[in-house]
Amino acid sequence: MRSISITERQREAISQVIVGLVFLGAVVLSGCDAPTGRRTSREPDAAGAVAAARVTPPAETVPTALPEAETPRIVTYEEAEAAFRAGAYEDAARLFARYVEIKPENPFGHYMLGLSAWKNRDHAGAEAAFERALALDPTHVKSYLNLARVLLEVDRAGDALARTDTALGLDPLNNVAHRLRARALDELDRVDEAIEEYRRAIAIDDTDVWSMNNLGVLYIQMGWPEEALYPLSRAVALDTTQAVFFNNLGMALEHTGRWARAADVYRLAVGVDSTHARAIANLARVDGRPDDALLPPVDLALLAQEFAGWVGEWRRTDVTLAQGKEPQLP
Repeated sequence: MRSISITERQREAISQVIVGLVFLGAVVLSGCDAPTGRRTSREPDAAGAVAAARVTPPAETVPTALPEAETPRIVTYEEAEAAFRAGAYEDAARLFARYVEIKPENPFGHYMLGLSAWKNRDHAGAEAAFERALALDPTHVKSYLNLARVLLEVDRAGDALARTDTALGLDPLNNVAHRLRARALDELDRVDEAIEEYRRAIAIDDTDVWSMNNLGVLYIQMGWPEEALYPLSRAVALDTTQAVFFNNLGMALEHTGRWARAADVYRLAVGVDSTHARAIANLARVDGRPDDALLPPVDLALLAQEFAGWVGEWRRTDVTLAQGKEPQLP
């Protein structure tokens, strides 16, 4: 009877050891899983985890494996710039934001972050990035100009004007700076000064089609559609890829009573961009309506040539323009 009693105790002890081994095996298996569900290089594979559970002595304490901290990925300027050039502006903004964390001393990184944020309609982020670029390099003209664009879009024309003035102090013959200054002056209802600035921009660069377009629109707004025909005709002669130029030229023609000719030009706008809502609506309004019979025919090519001649005269009288005295148009 005594020997049987000893055998039962031994079986009971063996049973307890087996239960302990199974419990510890379960602890090791759960500790090998990273919280994110991803495996790290220090984690054993599944077979290794089971094997470790089988050989762990009951008396040992098995540490639970901790996940490794994820190392931030290095972003290069070239990688972020490639996203911008591909038109992936949201990705570009994210990548340049990471890049400037790595290279905070590079003003061009902040400049490109500003461009990316602006293209992504993040005006506050763009302004902050351009301001940081200028803090690092106060001579960077493009940062002033693109910051001015951002400020114009959020109706801060006075601030935009100040940025363009600083840019022109650094680069007086920058036609884009004059164009943006003209936009700011127009927003501030300083129309005569705005016209002067657009003319100066065109005198500096006689291919500045956007200044020609803007000048034409300003003339239309002032109730001078005949004058608007000249810069707008020149704009479409230089660049036939912009539906907005054709649409604005059509508007100038329409306001002079040349409805049939306006319809022809609106059709050109729609031909360039079939989704241009304003051109579509404008065409529908005048299509089939004859020109005012009392108006003489208009030769847009000739008007464009005349405007080019005026620009040549503006160039020759640049000193006069610098003094704020506009040459008289023929």
